[in-house]
Amino acid sequence: MDLADEQQVRTAAQRVLDQAGRCDVLVHAAAAFDLAGLDLAVWRRVQAVNVESALLLAQAFVPGMAARGFGRIIFVVSDTVWAPPAADLLPYVTSKGALVALARALAVAHGPDGIAVTCIARGLTDTPAARAGLPAAAFGAVRARQALPRALRPDDVAATVALLASDGAAALTGQVLCTDSGLIMS
Repeated sequence: MDLADEQQVRTAAQRVLDQAGRCDVLVHAAAAFDLAGLDLAVWRRVQAVNVESALLLAQAFVPGMAARGFGRIIFVVSDTVWAPPAADLLPYVTSKGALVALARALAVAHGPDGIAVTCIARGLTDTPAARAGLPAAAFGAVRARQALPRALRPDDVAATVALLASDGAAALTGQVLCTDSGLIMS
């Protein structure tokens, strides 16, 4: 589906509810990473994919979570919010910062309903898409600035998602966990 298309997002959320009957854990890991600087059309697309789709999915799933008194919403953001690496990432970095704010507002609004809302600020992760979009030297440069000089793997982020979705994180809400080997220590 196209996460920039409101109707497609609403339809997909309804399909989840129709097929599964409920959603207890929402993980929003979308990332439009368009390089644009101040181009308004690109800005709007990135915000639609990275922020508005998260809001639309929360709107669809929060009522059921609240009715059951349990829910976890996890937004995958980026450590670039704390240290933007390039000016042409303006739409991306801003969108991920907006997700942090959205998470905190939702945490306050729906904590009384038993819904925890958190963020994972991931660092540069060794994925095929990242390898295709960046020069190999970029990975070494980032690794050299990390407290733990190791390449981040998708499993690192997945393990943090699993923690935040578990009862082990029952007291965490409105927080950002940086899964970036200590590059950003917020």
